[in-house]
Amino acid sequence: MTTIQRQLLELSPAEFTTQVNSPNTVVFDVREQAEYAREHVAGAQNIPLSRLTLETVPQTTKNVILYCQSGNRSRRAADLFFAAGYDQVAHFDGGFMAWKEANLPYNENKKAPLPMMRQVQIVAGGLVLTGTLLSAFVSPWFLLLTGFVGGGLMFAGFTGFCGMANLLAHLPYNQVK
Repeated sequence: MTTIQRQLLELSPAEFTTQVNSPNTVVFDVREQAEYAREHVAGAQNIPLSRLTLETVPQTTKNVILYCQSGNRSRRAADLFFAAGYDQVAHFDGGFMAWKEANLPYNENKKAPLPMMRQVQIVAGGLVLTGTLLSAFVSPWFLLLTGFVGGGLMFAGFTGFCGMANLLAHLPYNQVK
């Protein structure tokens, strides 16, 4: 009886840099299209986790490396690759944030939409400010708005699922081709 052990390898920036330039490696950026359009590692292909399903997992014989912004989405994407039959998948520990902190080169387009986390911060902050001002000057019932936004942010922090980010990702200006 043979047991296949599926293993997610966590690569450091130095290990990732070494493997990203190998002809036997394919790198997938699983962030949303707008995030990828704004900045990404040269040579990476974009397959957003929100659109990745068991049926859309790319088939390749090359070594697969995944990355996202912080490493959370790439871990979830790795589960889909394992479910699709891959025995070994690597991901960049710390994600694109660690890549930038290591001062490694990347492609950047400042005309592309803002990163999703900044969009979420702007919208959430605007809703909290609006709810606070309306509760002070109109009705204390508007505190429910700030409470709803705060609860949503906590839920996103605990689960890694952000409904506001998913909604913002579907807006037309975030539909980058």
